[in-house]
Amino acid sequence: MKLNVRRSVRGNRAAAAALAAAAVLAAAAPATAGGTNIPGSAAPAVPLRVATYNIHAGAGEDNVFDLDRTAEAIRGLHADVVGLQEVDVHWGARSNFVDEAHALAEKLDMNVFFAPIYDNDPATAGGDRAQYGVAVLSRYPVLEAENHEITRLSTQTPNPVPAPAPGFAEVTVNVKGSHVHVYSTHLDYRANPSVRSAQVKDMLNVLAEDSGPKVLVGDFNAGAKAPELAPLWKELRDAAPNGGGTYPAINPSKRIDFVTVSPDITMVGAQEVATDASDHRPVAADLELHQRGA
Repeated sequence: MKLNVRRSVRGNRAAAAALAAAAVLAAAAPATAGGTNIPGSAAPAVPLRVATYNIHAGAGEDNVFDLDRTAEAIRGLHADVVGLQEVDVHWGARSNFVDEAHALAEKLDMNVFFAPIYDNDPATAGGDRAQYGVAVLSRYPVLEAENHEITRLSTQTPNPVPAPAPGFAEVTVNVKGSHVHVYSTHLDYRANPSVRSAQVKDMLNVLAEDSGPKVLVGDFNAGAKAPELAPLWKELRDAAPNGGGTYPAINPSKRIDFVTVSPDITMVGAQEVATDASDHRPVAADLELHQRGA
């Protein structure tokens, strides 16, 4: 079931300006990931560069908060749409109580949708609510945005039990007439895979409600061959099956950050990007869309 929430999308600029900005792609394409052409596609393919990045609340591998550094790392991806994880919005002293979602959108001149996982009362009366979650940045117009519930094991309450909670972001983006659903997620980090297994099931149920091309990105906190992720690969494809590690950012030993796509999207190439602006490395993927409209 979809959870309707207040939108957090910046107003779209004039259509021509938005499309012109969105048409800018990376100067160099990443290593080929191996996709297939979509048979029967009459219209020319529409390119889309998508990335995922766990920004560690704006702190680098050195644990120093520097949102300008985070913005530069995202800018360097040359991505049209970016899914973010570990995003603070007035959360606390570790990120100077900054609204990171909208601050990054302003720095990068992109639209943003923020989907809180946690939404706590202000520390002081009349203050801003303390929120933490995931987000999606987009150079293209955002047509719809929703914050879905999936199973979570809270880190904010004593003796938590798995229960539905928000923080699974979905935006529908208009890419030159092609409407694509983009989802940003952050799966449970614990060694026990049971919560991640439930989250995978919940996410697939959300995706099943939508038609058209779909891109699911995020920090999965598990490797591609983890049993709890197996159901994903029946519906989606890993854009970087031969990609390098993404965690930790320096000398990574695990690939736990993914861009995944539905079969109706052509994968042109994907790669992780070396940067120490977070404790994770981002992953960027070049895709081609074929379907027009919703």
